[in-house]
Amino acid sequence: MTSQILKISRSALQEQARRALDRLVACDLCPRRCGANRLKDERGFCRTGRLARVAGHAPHFGEEEPLVGFSGSGTIFFSGCNLSCVFCQNYDISQQDRGTEVSSRKLADMMLALQDAGCHNINLVTPTHVIAQILEALLLAKDGGLSIPLVYNSGGYDSVDALRLLDGIVDIYLPDAKYGNDEAASEYSKAPGYVGIMKSALLEMHRQVGDLVLDEKGIAKRGLIVRHLVLPENAAGTEEVMRFIAQEISKDTFVNIMAQYRPEYRAGCYARLARPITEREYVQAIGLAAAAGLTRGLAML
Repeated sequence: MTSQILKISRSALQEQARRALDRLVACDLCPRRCGANRLKDERGFCRTGRLARVAGHAPHFGEEEPLVGFSGSGTIFFSGCNLSCVFCQNYDISQQDRGTEVSSRKLADMMLALQDAGCHNINLVTPTHVIAQILEALLLAKDGGLSIPLVYNSGGYDSVDALRLLDGIVDIYLPDAKYGNDEAASEYSKAPGYVGIMKSALLEMHRQVGDLVLDEKGIAKRGLIVRHLVLPENAAGTEEVMRFIAQEISKDTFVNIMAQYRPEYRAGCYARLARPITEREYVQAIGLAAAAGLTRGLAML
């Protein structure tokens, strides 16, 4: 299956990049709509100005199996975030902004280097606040021969109109569905209205790329993968998340229910979050997904 980047014309990609960059004048690319003039290096909630900041790029073998394959997923970790999760395990990157500002040329070169290293895809980690910079770099990467699938790996707090700038460009969407209730989202991620925004975003992602499609070797080529991190005491509202995915997106959705929660960053300040999850809590989350009719990607103990 051919990557979208090969199908889209340079002029169409250039137009999408122009539209995204124009929106940085009074930035509204994420649901917060801060209005910062990022072209003049003003900073909003994500603390990112005109240039994207990158904390690192390398082949990564800790992602979902269809992304990792046998040569790894080519991850690019962007600094900053439009969420503020108190339990973030990459808080030094997302909240403390470890990383270096990079030009579009440098970002394109990272993509091409990961392709040259044999990675199966380019995995853009925390890309929501740097969509414009990514599109700008993709113009150069396309000119340089980029041909592998593009993965958009976000926290799920994405606006539909911004995602439409990526239609025909992104091959694989990899969003979190963090919460099934807005109270937890506001308390733990400072994300007002998260549930409705996440649901609209996932529906748009699925509209663009559909259910996950694998090649003959089991490598992801196109489609949607949804992540859900199990939190202690069902703080994430797992049942509603699974119901939504099964009933409103597709029962063929590839879902990764993640068990790796631990009380990192400021989680210890919150009574419900101050401990790891138990095996029972994880098994219960798996059971809720299975009861909803979701089986693809489901890890069974």
